[in-house]
Amino acid sequence: MLEQVSSLLSSPWVYALIASSVLLDVFLPVLPSGALVIAAASTGAAGHALRLGEFAALLICAAGASCLGDMAAFRLARRGGDCLVRRLDRSRKLSAAQERIGEAVRRGGGPLVVLARFAPAGRSVVSLGAGVAHRRTAEFLPWSALAGIAWAGYSVGVGYLGGRWFGATWFGTTASFAALVCAGGVAARSLRQGAIP
Repeated sequence: MLEQVSSLLSSPWVYALIASSVLLDVFLPVLPSGALVIAAASTGAAGHALRLGEFAALLICAAGASCLGDMAAFRLARRGGDCLVRRLDRSRKLSAAQERIGEAVRRGGGPLVVLARFAPAGRSVVSLGAGVAHRRTAEFLPWSALAGIAWAGYSVGVGYLGGRWFGATWFGTTASFAALVCAGGVAARSLRQGAIP
């Protein structure tokens, strides 16, 4: 079974699958985009199939799709902000999170965009919050691009290291994914404690 997964992850279709998942997980945070990026990097590194060009393509694919997804959510929230705010107000938890993050975004909290990219659903809340707060695209886009590059670099990096250290095993991929989950936990905790000014 591992060989079948490996052949899928080394096919050109994996880029389309990863791009779709990363692009859409801003709207559906349950999509396993991080797991797909890690699995592709881990499998490629273990089988020595991931050449420098493929490594760069995986990085560009994940980072680009992340930024495009952020911008789609940002533009959607900018245009339909009032409707979105009404929907968020129905949930006390989401409303409170939106208010805190919205305030940070209004103050120009660019590093918040980068940190939130690692936190579970943080990307969604920040992208939508920046749109609802009517931040200018020129203020949001560079931070979104930096967030996408940082997240993709970290995901591909831990996947690559997991594949090199542990081989093409479920353990290697799981260990790499655990590193991404840990980064997400640290980011979420930092966001809750207000570590970003």
